[in-house]
Parts: sequence; C-alpha cells; structure tokens
Amino acid sequence: LIVYFEGEIIMNSIERLTSAAFWSAMSVAGFFGFSIGIVTVLQIKATSPLTHNISGTAKAAVQSLMAFYLWGNEWTIMGVLGIFTVLGGSLLYTFVRMGENARNLSATPPPQQEMTGRQV
Repeated sequence: LIVYFEGEIIMNSIERLTSAAFWSAMSVAGFFGFSIGIVTVLQIKATSPLTHNISGTAKAAVQSLMAFYLWGNEWTIMGVLGIFTVLGGSLLYTFVRMGENARNLSATPPPQQEMTGRQV
C-alpha cells in the first residue's frame, strides 16, 4: 500500500532516503525509542500501569509548558487551566501513593531469622 499510494514521493526522494545522514538520524531515533520501551517496562514492573500512565500525562503537561516558554506557543485560559489541573492531580496522586506506601511499610513485620538448631 505504501508503494501504491506514496511510490512517486519515494522515488522523488530516493537520494535523501539513501543518505548516511538520514540513516544516522533514524538509527539514533530507533535507539532512543527502544530505550523508552525498556524504561516503560521497568517503570510498570516497579510501580503499576496507572502510575506509569499518570507520569506520562504529567510529562506531556510539562512539555506543553516548555512549548509556551521555548517556542512562544499561543496559550489560552483553558489550555493553561488544563495543564495545571493535570499537574495538580498528578501531585495529589503522588502524595496519596506515598502515604499508602508508608502505611504498607509500617504494617509489614520485619523478616524473621530462621533457627537451624546448629551451633556455630
């Protein structure tokens, strides 16, 4: 389907598609994309899918704030309100999870040492 619909565009750009600069950029992007996938798996393994989703949403909100500052994107009241709602909700979720983790740690008894009956 790609060749059928985009064949003419591909043929007109063949010299750019075979350049070392293009493949270098594609390789770097592929490496970072693969790395993000590994970090995602590790984050979900250490926390939960919900925590991963919330951290991803907070990251996107921070990126939007950076776009306002760095590139001078036009802001609206609803856009800024939405960003701060996301960041505030993420902060509240973080505090709730920290409280739950602290309660779980204090409720867990320390590990018992086994008595083997041997004298050393």
